[in-house]
Amino acid sequence: MFSRFKKPEAGPAKPSLVPVGAAQAAPKAPAQTVVKAPSTPVAPKAPVPKTPAEAAAADKDRKRKERLQELKVELHKRLLENLNLAALEKASETQLKAEIAAISAEALDEMAVALSAVDRATLHQELYDEVMGLGPLEPLLKDETISDILVNGPHRIFVERGGKLQLSDVTFKDERHLLRIIDKIVSAVGRRVDESNPYCDARLADGSRFNCMVPPVAVDGSLVSIRKFKKDKLAIRDLVNFGAFTEEMALYLEAAVSTRLNIIVSGGTGSGKTTTLNALSSFIDNTERVLTIEDTAELQLQQIHVGRMESRPPNVEGKGAVTQRDCLRNALRMRPDRIIVGETRGEEVIDMLQAMNTGHDGSMTTIHANNPRDGVSRLENMVAMAGIEMPLKAVRSQIASAVNLIVQASRLQDGSRRMTSITEITGMEGEVISMQEVFRYERLGLAPDGKIIGRFNATGVRSHYSERFKQWGFNLPPSIYEPIH
Repeated sequence: MFSRFKKPEAGPAKPSLVPVGAAQAAPKAPAQTVVKAPSTPVAPKAPVPKTPAEAAAADKDRKRKERLQELKVELHKRLLENLNLAALEKASETQLKAEIAAISAEALDEMAVALSAVDRATLHQELYDEVMGLGPLEPLLKDETISDILVNGPHRIFVERGGKLQLSDVTFKDERHLLRIIDKIVSAVGRRVDESNPYCDARLADGSRFNCMVPPVAVDGSLVSIRKFKKDKLAIRDLVNFGAFTEEMALYLEAAVSTRLNIIVSGGTGSGKTTTLNALSSFIDNTERVLTIEDTAELQLQQIHVGRMESRPPNVEGKGAVTQRDCLRNALRMRPDRIIVGETRGEEVIDMLQAMNTGHDGSMTTIHANNPRDGVSRLENMVAMAGIEMPLKAVRSQIASAVNLIVQASRLQDGSRRMTSITEITGMEGEVISMQEVFRYERLGLAPDGKIIGRFNATGVRSHYSERFKQWGFNLPPSIYEPIH
C-alpha cells in the first residue's frame, strides 16, 4: 500500500502494543503539567476559579491530549519499523505526509481507534515533526512571536514573547524523548553529548542558536535554550518606531558609524546587543570590506562586501579548535576596512584593541556589562585574563585610545528593550579613563499595567567628536544635544 518509502523487508503489521482504552486509563505526567500551567507563578494573570462546566471541559481536553500522546508514541514506533529512512532524504514534504497518513490510518484501523478529522490532522503533523523535525519544538520554532525557547526538563518548556517568559503547553513524553531530540540536533553538526561531555553549543538549520546541558550536570532533566534566528532584519527606522531610541540618537549614531568611530555595544543577556549591532552596520558604506567574527553566526550585515567567520569548538578528541582569537589574527591579514566581533568575552580582546588602534577604524563589538563604566572595567579584566603582564595605566591608555563610543542596551523589567545610554570615551585624566554621556534614558514612573514610563534625553554635553563629524560632512544640529526640561 505504501511501497515507495516502506522497508522492503518489513513483515506484517504487528498487533497493537497499546489497547484502545489504555490511553485513557494511564494518564501521563506531561499532560498533567499542561493542565496546571495556567496556575503557575509565571502566568501573567491570577488564576480564576473554574465553574463545574469549565472543569468538565478541561478534564475532557486533558483526556483527549493523553489519548493522542499515547497514540503518537505507538504510531511513531510503527513508522520507524515500516518507513525506509534512507529513502526519506529524496522525498518531498507532501509525499512523506501522505505516506505517514497512510501508515497511521492502517494502524488506527487495526487498533479500532476512531479520531475526528481535527485530531487526525494534529496527529499526522506531530508524527511528521517527530520523523523529519525536532518533535514538540517544531511548532515553537515556527511561531514568529517567540524569541527564545527554554526547556527545563521534559515537562516544562518556557517561551519568551515580547520580553516576557511564559510556560507553554508543549511537553516531551519523557527524558528519553528529550534526549533523542537533543542528539538529533547535535549529531547534525558533528557533535555529541553524553556523561563525559554533558554540554554543547550548536546552530540549527535556520540559524538559531542552540545550547544544551544533560544529566548528570543537569539535575532535574536536560536543559535546552534556543535563541531563535530572526529572518527579518531590523533597520534603524524599525528600532526608532519600536521606541528603542529616538531619531536624534539615530542621527548621532549614523554620524558616529559613518565617520569610523570604534564602537562597543554593551548590555546584558537578551538586551538586544546583536540587534543593535546589526542596525548600526546599516550605516557602513558599501565600498568598505567588512569581516565578521562570531562564535555562532548571528549577524545579518546588509553590505555587499562581507566576509563571515565562525569559531569552531574542539572535536571529541579535544583537537581542531579554532578560537575567535585565531580568526581575528587571520582577519588582520585579509585586508579588512572594518572588523566586527560578535561578542568579546576573553583573550581576543587584546587583538581587538590592537586592530582598533592600528588602522582598522570603525570596528565594532559587543560585551556583557551593566553600564558603560562597567564595560570599561570588563575590558580591563579581560586583558588581565589573557595573561599579559601590563601596568594598569598602560591597559587603560590602550582602551582609551582604541574605543571611542559605548552604546548601552538594556532590557527593562517590563520586557521592553531600550538604548539607555550613549557614552563617549574622551581620553585619560591621570590614571582614569575620562567619559562623557551624550544621551540617556530617564525613567519617570510605572504605569498601572506595569509598563515603564520614561523618555530619552540629551545631557546637554556637546559631542567630543563634533569637529570630526563636520570634517566628514555630518553637520549635526546643536539642538540634538539640548536636554528636555
